Amino acid sequence: MGLFSFNKEIKEKQYKGLCVSVEELIEQQKYLPYLSMQHNHITSNQAGDVKSVFKGRGMEFEEVREYIFGDDVRDIDWRVTARRQEPYTKIFNEEKDREITVLLDFSASMVFGTRKELKSVTAAKVAALIGWLTIRNKDRFGLLLFDGNKTTYFKPQNNFRNLMHVFNQIAVESRRILENAQNGDVSEALKILEYGQKGQGTLFILSDFYNFSAEKFKKIAALSKRQKIYCINIFDVIEELPPAAGVYAAQYGADKVVFDSGREDFQQNYRAHFIQQRNGLKKNCQKFLCKYIEIRTDVPIFKQLALI
Repeated sequence: MGLFSFNKEIKEKQYKGLCVSVEELIEQQKYLPYLSMQHNHITSNQAGDVKSVFKGRGMEFEEVREYIFGDDVRDIDWRVTARRQEPYTKIFNEEKDREITVLLDFSASMVFGTRKELKSVTAAKVAALIGWLTIRNKDRFGLLLFDGNKTTYFKPQNNFRNLMHVFNQIAVESRRILENAQNGDVSEALKILEYGQKGQGTLFILSDFYNFSAEKFKKIAALSKRQKIYCINIFDVIEELPPAAGVYAAQYGADKVVFDSGREDFQQNYRAHFIQQRNGLKKNCQKFLCKYIEIRTDVPIFKQLALI
């Protein structure tokens, strides 16, 4: 091994978990078989025979059946429902050659982690896995990268070259935000999607949703009229569970605080805050017809990612 390669390897180990490399994003394709086994996908070498793994509101009507909790209320067949006095829903064939878009949040709150890796790194790996799934199923993959300040948009395409270009940009940005992370308004990113997405498709929002107020979800509601939306909540275990009993000092900018995590009231309030945030996000997702998924940074992604 040459000196350059040796130094590069040491440098990559120093940054492991803090930012993501192109190699790590490429490596995510090895988890596709696990998802295939979970979802029993139908695959073929011909694009016309491949059904997308991302369910959408297809154009080809298939049948009417009784409504099941979780079905899209927009597909309810109101005539059959009125006639039979119980809800029935329309079933469509899954669309082929769909547009799959990922909104990847790289704002400041995502540059945080206490175990294994930062939330931004986990989110990047989830985006890569979705990208590999999309290309494998002959759909078109696009990405909207929001760094808390500016937005970079890659239009959906179905080719390996575009996927590698996206991975390279993700890797570059994941390193850059370590020194220059910002908490900006995600509204502009959502606006790009609102005006940029013409047809039906699927949108995955990868974020901790700290900057997503009720007003932001109104913009998501506009998108949900044409898009099937998945809100994937990326979180660190310490955001859900308080640290071990002890006295801690924390600082954010000029603000400093000292707290005792061993107090019972602190433990209760700590857990209650996370539950409140989670329930609020779930409520908004339900209200605006979005699928809610949780991903914890220290648990293997493929074990948590139930896309269907």
